[in-house]
Amino acid sequence: MVSASVDLRSDTVTKPTPAMRQAMAEAVVGDDVYAEDPTVNALEAEVAALFGHEAALFVPSGTMGNQISLRLLAEPGQEILCDSDAHIVTYEMGAAAALFGLGTRTILGDRGRFDLDAYVPQVRPPDWHTVRTAVIAVENTHNRGGGSVQPIDQLKALRAYADDAELSLHCDGARIWNAHVATGTSLAEYGGLFDTLSVCLSKGLGAPVGSLVVSSRERIGKARILRKRLGGGMRQAGVLAAAGRHALAHHIDRLAEDHARAKTLATACGADEPETNIVVLKLDGNAHAVADAARDAGILISVVSPSRIRLVTHLDITDEQVDRAAAVLPKLLAEEERT
Repeated sequence: MVSASVDLRSDTVTKPTPAMRQAMAEAVVGDDVYAEDPTVNALEAEVAALFGHEAALFVPSGTMGNQISLRLLAEPGQEILCDSDAHIVTYEMGAAAALFGLGTRTILGDRGRFDLDAYVPQVRPPDWHTVRTAVIAVENTHNRGGGSVQPIDQLKALRAYADDAELSLHCDGARIWNAHVATGTSLAEYGGLFDTLSVCLSKGLGAPVGSLVVSSRERIGKARILRKRLGGGMRQAGVLAAAGRHALAHHIDRLAEDHARAKTLATACGADEPETNIVVLKLDGNAHAVADAARDAGILISVVSPSRIRLVTHLDITDEQVDRAAAVLPKLLAEEERT
């Protein structure tokens, strides 16, 4: 087990707060496979309402949420267009192809930001000879783009285009809460732009497990079957759903603290100012060497390429820990550049 005074690897490393643990301990539960867990049902209704959709489904992970959503919108043999660094093609083990026979085609973007002009020429309409583009998937915020927020004007233009082109839209909204807090754009406005969303509770919101698929009532009925087929049917899942409900009530607005701390780190390390809670540092030296040296100094960071490292602020990072990292990391970066 890794032990460090400052863990900046990801916002997935958070531990439940004492108040969240209490909520979990007191959760009223039932069998969710029978749709009889009242706490799960309440969580699903709450999240659906937040995003302005009819229904939602609690699933164990964001990856499962994304893959269920893509299958709801595309048939085997059809394709999904997305950013070249998108989570669904980088970190989900080729699931769309392996599980559902869905193809993916990627577009090179600037820090993952969506640009409609880059996508429109790549859309393949129904034809006897070519693979049909069925879905455009957008990640908001964009992980490997450094927590970048998708421009709302581009998303609105995408919705208008998709309606005319008879395309479906999916949002990988693992960190959409951060986009909401950073921009003030309502969750309902984001929700209204997509046919499906997968939103995560176990990153910035600090719950230990879980994401939700958000869509129409009809699609969520189909999603429940897909969840079961993938082994995601859970029984007394209200214990986990209670953590999510606590997170929604208490941990959304405080994401602004994570954003401020990320800016402090970026300034100290000479990086571009982040929009949310992720700082990506581009190095002249060896990223692995910097990460090893940081580990020795009690600071954990992620290597995302041979020349890039990632720092992520979250619920369990304090101002004092940020100050420690801001004092140590610039020295390590300078040392590596000299070698």
